[in-house]
Amino acid sequence: MTSGVFEGVNGDVVDVGTLMASGGEIRIATVYDQHAQQVGRLAYLLTGDPDLAEDLAQEAFVNLLGRLGSVRDERAVASYLRRSVVNLASKHWRRVANERRAAARDQPAQLTVGLPDVESQDLVWRTLEALPYRQRAAIVLRFYEDLTERETARVLGCRIGTVKSAVSRGLERVRKEMSSDANE
Repeated sequence: MTSGVFEGVNGDVVDVGTLMASGGEIRIATVYDQHAQQVGRLAYLLTGDPDLAEDLAQEAFVNLLGRLGSVRDERAVASYLRRSVVNLASKHWRRVANERRAAARDQPAQLTVGLPDVESQDLVWRTLEALPYRQRAAIVLRFYEDLTERETARVLGCRIGTVKSAVSRGLERVRKEMSSDANE
């Protein structure tokens, strides 16, 4: 990344120098180095898929490139990237849900019984994965990203009370699932 070149989502190489603000106050390589790991982890925690997480993180950085010239405060970069990843993950899950609904409409109802996921040993992740997206996002942002309720509400674009409710309901569901799995 020291060359000032960033590889885009589609593999095209973009000369970052032409996309920078006049004077080059912020270098994309520095921004990427500072935020890539955290953005990638957040994307992974929201999706559970390392490949999808990488795609979402890269897309967030590509989106940032278009706005980098107007960024005046370095703290705004982290907030922008965090919000971008949350929005991209939400968009992904919405698209998946729409595709599933369309597939369910197109096919006659079938009773299928799948085998339990024996390979998965991470009970917490399975439980988090089962939560509705909003609850999972609220829990990840509050406890993994260590954001305040106000910051979490801003990132999710909702009221503080909604965050409190989502976290409370999500944690209660996690507790129930984990205690029922432990009893089995």
